[in-house]
This record gives sequence, C-alpha cells and structure tokens, in this order.
Amino acid sequence: MTLAQHEARLAHDLDCLGFGGADWTRTPMPDTGQDGARIHDVAIVGGGQSGLGAAFGLLRERISNIVVLDENPAGQEGPWDSYARMMTLRTPKHLTAIDYGIPALTFRAYWEAMHGPQSWAAIDKIPRRDWMDYLRWYRRVLRLPVRNDSRVTLVEPVRRGLFRLSLADGETLLARKVVMATGIQGGGQWQMPAMVTKLPGHLYAHTSQAIDFDALAGRRIAILGGGASAFDNAQHALSLGAGEVHVFVRRQQLPTVNPIRFLEANGVIPRFPALTDEAKYRMMKSFFERNQPPTNDTFARAASHPGFHLHLGSPWLDVEESGAGVDVITPQGRQRFDFLILSTGLTTDPALRPELRPVAAGIARWSDRFAPQDRDAVLDAHPYLGTGFQLLPRTPQDEDALHGLFAFNYSGLINFGLSASAISGLKHALPRLVQGVADQLFLDDQGAILADYFAYAEPEFSAQLPTPRATRTDAAA
Repeated sequence: MTLAQHEARLAHDLDCLGFGGADWTRTPMPDTGQDGARIHDVAIVGGGQSGLGAAFGLLRERISNIVVLDENPAGQEGPWDSYARMMTLRTPKHLTAIDYGIPALTFRAYWEAMHGPQSWAAIDKIPRRDWMDYLRWYRRVLRLPVRNDSRVTLVEPVRRGLFRLSLADGETLLARKVVMATGIQGGGQWQMPAMVTKLPGHLYAHTSQAIDFDALAGRRIAILGGGASAFDNAQHALSLGAGEVHVFVRRQQLPTVNPIRFLEANGVIPRFPALTDEAKYRMMKSFFERNQPPTNDTFARAASHPGFHLHLGSPWLDVEESGAGVDVITPQGRQRFDFLILSTGLTTDPALRPELRPVAAGIARWSDRFAPQDRDAVLDAHPYLGTGFQLLPRTPQDEDALHGLFAFNYSGLINFGLSASAISGLKHALPRLVQGVADQLFLDDQGAILADYFAYAEPEFSAQLPTPRATRTDAAA
C-alpha cells in the first residue's frame, strides 16, 4: 500500500463516520463582531500534537469556525525538531494518541503504509523525527486550520465568553473559547538556578533552548540534572563531536523506576480524574519526587562515548566565570568547562505566563481548593481545573473573565494526571477537552437553540394520504 492509497482509505473512513457536517453553533458571522472583526468559536494556541488533536476533535463535533495559532514556522511546531534531542520517543510504540480510535489515523497505519508491517514489527520505539513527520502528515491530510508565525502575546477578556488575542505582529483576533495547547512549558516557565543566570548568556543554555552543538565540537560540557533530558542532551552532544560531557546528579543513585510505566499499564491514566483530590495530590506528589530515568538505549548511547562522565552525589554549589569558560564547584571539588547545559525542569504557575497576565490573579490554584496535611508548594501553584480542562475562578467575581479559557497543557497534571502533554495521555484527555469546549458553546447558545427548536416547523412527512372511501351504514341500507 502506498501513502496515497492509505490516505484514500482514511478519507473513506472519515466519510463513513459522517465527518464534515454543518456547524451547529450560533457564532456571530464575519463582519458582525467587535469592530467588524470575525469571531472564532475557538482559538487554539499551539499547533503541536495537542493543538492538532484538539482541532480535529472539534471538527468531529461539527465546530469548524476555529483557528490554530503557532509561533513557529510551518512544520516546526512543538519540540520534536527543536529541543527534543532523544533518538526515539520514550513512549511504548503501541500506545495511540491523537487518532480518536480511527485505525487509519494511527501512527502505526501511517508507518506501515510507507514501510510495511514487517518494518513496524522490527522497530522498538518510534523514531523522534518520524513522529514529527507524522504530525505534519496529520495536519495536511485533515486540512487543519493552522496559522504559523503567529505568536500570541496576550489573551484578555472583552466580556463574558469573548476574548481578544494579541499577536506579536500587532494583529488581534477574537474568539469565544481559547484553548492553551502550549505544551510542557505552557503552564509556567523553565527553571534555571540563579547562580547560573548570573553568568554571561553565551556560557549556558537550558535544554529547552536552541544550542549550537557544532560550535561545541571538541569542548568540555557540563550538564546539570539526572532526568531523561540530561542524558538525551549528553548523547546528542557527544554524537556531534563534543570532547567531553559531564553529567552532574545530586542524588547518590540514578532513578531506575519509571512511574509512567505503571500508570500506562494499570488503567490509571484514563481514570485518574475519577480519584478524590486527596488521592490525586498524593500520587502527583510522589510523581514529582521520582525522576523519570533515561531509557536504557539512551544511557548506553551516551556511555559508549569515551568522553562521557557521570558524577553522582554532585550538586552544584556554585559556578564562577573563569577566563573563557566557567568553573563548577561541587562537594567533590572544582572543574572547568567551556559550556553549561541545564536540565533543571520547569515551574508551573499561571502567574508566570505573560499572555495570561490580565486574568492570572483570578485563576483558582490547588492551594485555593484543597488543604492537605502535607502541603507541597509545587503542587499548590498548579491551576485547579474544571472537568473539561477549563480554568476556574478564585472568586465569583473572577468567573466572567475566565469563562471560555481552557488550559490544555502540562498545568493540568494534578487534576488529570498524564494528559495534555504526554503522548500516553492524549488518547483520554482530548475527548474530555473537546466535550468541555463543545458543552460550553452549547450552553452559551442554548437560548437561541431552544428558541429555534420551539419554532421548528419544517415538514418531514409529505406522503399523500389515501382519500377515505364512503361506507354505507345500516340505516342507509
């Protein structure tokens, strides 16, 4: 089967499912919105896997007056061709994500159409760049309305149920619902130690940033962090010619257990929302205390280079600029490096998102809604979301400003577990989000919909009734 034949099969499957029917929403049409601007039913901020999946889900619900806004050039959305530096995805290849149960839309079907079933059986994990190619294909074959080079700088409420989105180029858009499908960093910001940020910017970078590894050929690099991304960057740097890469870990031992594997195998991911707040809080506290270990193949790939060095029990106590490089001080002493890479994770808090500054103070956090005996500041800063990923108000006075704003990113972790920013969670999270958005639109429009229902009088039955025959009665007889 060729890819073109496979696409024809997918088109037939979608047709059989009735995909592409007329919209049911009562959105004001173009030239009837504020200042004559078009009002979108939904604006999705972020065109990576979460944003694409959300767009297709809304189209399946016959909500097509949508737009997906992504800050990157076409084909460069998400992390897969930028700061994701692993060779393969960490997720088991058999898990599905953004296909909505349509077999022809799965990565496996896409792969087999090009490489055959035997090739699928032979691969251990999905190659990272092939996953990005799949996302490009997904967008193209479904004709999703993505606008690239469109960075959203501000989301501000105009009135209840209407938002103005300001773009970096000065354009503004209006939307009734806004879905922040902004990935792992979209609920806060990447975290960097203050002792490092005091250095000149050319001496360090976070793993989420663009790094010129070619310029680091032959150089000594220090990486801070013991999670999976630290070793992803270590093997990547060494494969591109770095002289030495030293990975510094504060723990005495590397983590060996990946809690995500338990969540995937024991029915937790789809049913996590059914847990009590206490159970969610305890599980996520444990999740953050564990670190995701590198995959065996990633570690082996890094360790196979003679320039790889691992330092356990070695937190950074300080760093100092020294000549053209930087000294790293640990309990084991002082070492000099040419460049530092930080694999230090992120902080989640709506107050850290510049585009949300008009509404951030009114967003309910876990600290507002749940009071555990053993508080955790990291968990407490996460937004406390509604059942469809909608942001909830801190006070009744904040409700109108937030109505229609959805956080479909890593900040939903405490409410929904692995969901919007994990491939293994998207299968279950996307239908929940789509239902939440569609239900809000329906309830917002219910007055017009009910009025149309009560006024509905379009005839459906049009057959000619037979003319009654005259019958003789006994009296007439």
